[in-house]
Amino acid sequence: MSTPTGFMEYKRELPGDRDPMERIKDWNEFHRTFSEEQLRTQGSRCMDCGTPYCHTGIELSGGPSGCPVNNLIPEWNSLVYRGLWREAYERLAKTNNFPEFTGRVCPAPCEGSCTVGLIGDPVTIKTIEQAIIDRAFEEGWVVAQPPKSRTGKKVAVVGSGPAGLAAAAQLNKAGHSVTVYERADRAGGLLTYGIPTMKLEKDIVQRRVELLEEEGVKFVLNTEIGKDIASQELYEQFDAVVLCGGATKARPIGNMEGHELKGIHQAMDFLNSSIRSYLDYDMKDGTYISGKDRNVIVIGGGDTGTDCVATALRHGCASVTQFGTHAKAPLERDAINNPWPEYPNVYTLDYAHEEAKALYGEDPRAFSVLTKKFVGDENGNVTELHTVQIRRYVDEQGRKIYEEIPGTEKIWPADLVLVAVGFEGPESTVIDQLGLETDRRSNVKARYGQYKTNVDKVFAAGDMRRGQSLIVWAINEGREAAREVDKYLMGSSLLP
Repeated sequence: MSTPTGFMEYKRELPGDRDPMERIKDWNEFHRTFSEEQLRTQGSRCMDCGTPYCHTGIELSGGPSGCPVNNLIPEWNSLVYRGLWREAYERLAKTNNFPEFTGRVCPAPCEGSCTVGLIGDPVTIKTIEQAIIDRAFEEGWVVAQPPKSRTGKKVAVVGSGPAGLAAAAQLNKAGHSVTVYERADRAGGLLTYGIPTMKLEKDIVQRRVELLEEEGVKFVLNTEIGKDIASQELYEQFDAVVLCGGATKARPIGNMEGHELKGIHQAMDFLNSSIRSYLDYDMKDGTYISGKDRNVIVIGGGDTGTDCVATALRHGCASVTQFGTHAKAPLERDAINNPWPEYPNVYTLDYAHEEAKALYGEDPRAFSVLTKKFVGDENGNVTELHTVQIRRYVDEQGRKIYEEIPGTEKIWPADLVLVAVGFEGPESTVIDQLGLETDRRSNVKARYGQYKTNVDKVFAAGDMRRGQSLIVWAINEGREAAREVDKYLMGSSLLP
């Protein structure tokens, strides 16, 4: 334990972020960092609980509670407090292949289940995690560690997102020869094309990819399995196949009136066009979907929609509004309906909302809003979006019912509409070609903890198996799937 009374002596502090009005002028990361003294002080607030809920990694009420990769949080908090940074890194690396990713973009369910949060503010776990791995890279402690011997077994990993990278890292560690196939021109999946650079700069992703290459993992880019290489051909070439293709099939907006108008785009198309332009041309090519001088409406209240808000602001939009069908969250955790250690559903200003408020004077979100139709001009360009306020309740069968409130209709000016209403599941090409069974949500059917599909030597992990979820769950599943593949190939496994 750090100090028995640290959580009483010191208040929770965060390093803060760059000024919103300054950071919207660039695409760099917006977080600041703490000094070593400040980090040690925050580490001292950890209670080293008898039952550390922070690293339990379970689901409660449909949401995460604790760390899905079971990070040894109290241990590295104590080590940071004592100034033992290398030891802290070694403990962190035991459970998490990519803390430089989770320390930046994970929503930190560990903090939501921190015991200190029962009587005050939780420990700044995420900040400390990022500080440990950043220092490890700075000090040169993170080096390639190729396996001492090879098993002679070949494994194909389809998809280079967090699940695919985690599976590849672990399987390579076990001595198998791993080839990762990625259809994009860069590895990383949604870590590269999906999460804006201000949340995760892409050289951080590339740095980890290069480390994996040094360790012996082979990456084949610009290659889509099922199109460039037939799924059956891949199946025949390898001793095992791990499908980590993600849940990339965007949920459509149905047959809503006006949905075919120009200026209505899927959120990922919008985000990826900007990321690619930034990486390849520093935004000077002019081929990305631009929000400059446009009234932007984002339909969808999740993280993807929030990233659209931040991106539109950096384009120089005239206005931006984000719609959500959910009601505005309370300022404090509801002790009855959202008790500890569930992930706290409370009102917060995410980075994009903070930026929009600084620029326009108010939170850009509109809550409990249902889009009814789109209206365009004579040239087929969207100009208006019609909505109505709704109330949500749960019926006797437990179904969520949305009821429109008469008299709350509203018309919004809109030159650019971005649809961020989630994903239906994985794309079906590989699934169909291999004859894989799917669940009722079209995800590949493979039991959690086993990851075996109905086809011999084919495994599935991450969003492709569980549906759209958190990066930390993807890493968890990639690691666990690697262990199961290793068992399948060798009869047993020493992988964690």
